[in-house]
Amino acid sequence: MECISVFDMLKIGVGPSSSHTLGPWRAAERWLQELRENNVFDSVQNIKIHLYGSLSLTGKGHATDVAVILGLLGADPVNIPITSITSSVSRVKEKKQLHLGNEKLIPFNFETDITFLREFLPFHSNGIRFIAFLNDETIIEETYYSIGGGFVVKEDRIHAKENKEVFNTFPFPIKTGAELLDFCEAENKTISELVLENERSLRNDIEIDTNLRQIWNTMLECIYTGCHTEGILPGGLNVKRRAYEIHQKLKGELSYTTPLEWLKTIRETEVKFRQILKWVSCFALSVNEVNASLGRVVTAPTNGSAGVIPAVLMYYLVIENHDGDFDDIKRFLLVAGEIGSIFKKGATISAAMGGCQAEIGVSSAMAAGALTELMGGTPEQVLCAAEIAMEHHLGLTCDPIGGLVQIPCIERNSMGAIKAINAAELAMDTDPKQAKVPLDKVVNTMWETAKDMNTKYKETSEGGLAVGVFLSDC
Repeated sequence: MECISVFDMLKIGVGPSSSHTLGPWRAAERWLQELRENNVFDSVQNIKIHLYGSLSLTGKGHATDVAVILGLLGADPVNIPITSITSSVSRVKEKKQLHLGNEKLIPFNFETDITFLREFLPFHSNGIRFIAFLNDETIIEETYYSIGGGFVVKEDRIHAKENKEVFNTFPFPIKTGAELLDFCEAENKTISELVLENERSLRNDIEIDTNLRQIWNTMLECIYTGCHTEGILPGGLNVKRRAYEIHQKLKGELSYTTPLEWLKTIRETEVKFRQILKWVSCFALSVNEVNASLGRVVTAPTNGSAGVIPAVLMYYLVIENHDGDFDDIKRFLLVAGEIGSIFKKGATISAAMGGCQAEIGVSSAMAAGALTELMGGTPEQVLCAAEIAMEHHLGLTCDPIGGLVQIPCIERNSMGAIKAINAAELAMDTDPKQAKVPLDKVVNTMWETAKDMNTKYKETSEGGLAVGVFLSDC
């Protein structure tokens, strides 16, 4: 049983992909740490990296090689200056040297020391192997797996026992939706109140609030950046940013100087149905355009689906409740994180394992449930909303054109956000006792669908739109 905090499900990173960018980056950091712990770091003469399966097939488009280099350089995705990424990687390529862990210079050829292998390792589709050659001619290697959402494990899961022990310290250990509802009823608590108690077993209230504020501020900054940046996305597809022009039309003559002022001025705009649709779509598109350009986003629960939750939360703050404050934001994020963890424990949040239903579908379910609690829904209605949202994403494939998190990924965030809002509205008018499909059933169905899905529809760019649309058409 995994101990999954809200801050595991919602974490700050760099785009474009949590499993193909953030995960390999974290794997590289972890490998460096293990080299130091084993007292062999100073003996490393050179290294090689092997990328397997989905990491190989779509690695170039997801900047997997770039992420690995940044991790080996000792850079942190949470606070690295985004503008320094290109120059840092270019320096490695030009000088054919790697400043390992920002401590030790070793020779490194970007073209030959990173190998893309189409072979799928048995444990998971996203395998990455690090090989170090030591000065005594010893060769050591380690294999990691990026399992979605920035989570990284080894095949032997050496921390499984540790995770179980921490999990059991939770006052309310939860694996399924049914268990969550049982605890809510027994304790007479909302879902957010229950999740907060679990978080308090890991950190104090000041840390919880500080971290949640940082997550929200990153989300807001990301939306703001995306809405105020025009141009063409990198990668070769020549995809034009759309959030900028949509935002220009929606905002009219609004005047502001900061993201917070901007949020307040949006509340003064027209709120007809079409405008609401456009605002929500604009928010979602903006985040994933930032993500596609190696910008800083909140993995929620993945980078490819990072736009859904902030878009729905912004909808609540600027459309649904103009008096919304940090307490609302806190409750929203706590509920969203818990719903995401139920999907991770019972199925997957990795598109390489389950297709896009595991990313956009899960993010939509997370947002739908969180919005329902803020709108006054019961815990049963919260899970009903999450179930409705996922139910209508079942079978969604992951087929990025050119291996880039752009087409159809960016638009899918807009669709996932709209579905989340619709699911919340449906749940608010539903008697959960009359619902035919519980959340746990749809979680299990999503996992069974994932296992039945052909590999070419699981983030390999070997099926669907990825082969139906030629790069020359773009």
